[in-house]
Amino acid sequence: MSLFHRKSKSPALSYDPATQQPAVRKSICTGEMTAGFIDLNTGKFTDLMRLDGQKGLEQFKKDTGAEEIREIY
Repeated sequence: MSLFHRKSKSPALSYDPATQQPAVRKSICTGEMTAGFIDLNTGKFTDLMRLDGQKGLEQFKKDTGAEEIREIY
């Protein structure tokens, strides 16, 4: 194992567009944003990661390949 190694790029988030939709859940009180996926069959939201502002949201869009992200309050 080398001390100096390059960190490999994280792969894009994979999901099934037929059964899941990328979404962001926002807190009205604190403004905290949580990224995840909504199951289109059950409507259940699954948390994936906490986002830190607009930069995190843009990265989530890039990782999922989605142009539009649904917002849940």
